[in-house]
Amino acid sequence: MRAVFLLAVLALAALSFAAQAGEPFPFGSELMLEGSATHQQKRMPMIEIEEDGAATLDLWCGSVRAQASVGDDGAIAITPGERNSTQCDADRIAGDDDLLDMLAHMTKWRRSGDLIELSGAAMLRYRLMTN
Repeated sequence: MRAVFLLAVLALAALSFAAQAGEPFPFGSELMLEGSATHQQKRMPMIEIEEDGAATLDLWCGSVRAQASVGDDGAIAITPGERNSTQCDADRIAGDDDLLDMLAHMTKWRRSGDLIELSGAAMLRYRLMTN
């Protein structure tokens, strides 16, 4: 009886630890910015971060390669690379600039199911693409 009780306590402790640890970052998966399209377009910004830190940032208009550091403790740092020239209007380029600036200032990440929140000076919510 004592052994069963001890196993039950250990199982509850393991479940509690797993709940506190949270869900892992979805490396190698496409994350789509949550919200509605702006600038009269259907394109939504997306992020994909690989385990080695290589990242692709698809913005409102253009795309940028980046380097990311994602910690198990919820820390994140994103360093965008050089932007490619695009054939977009000034409003869409400004939207890309704003989004890049927000991403470069992210310091924390948190995952809840298919939702990934990035926070820093602002907060951005991304959805894990599961299709």
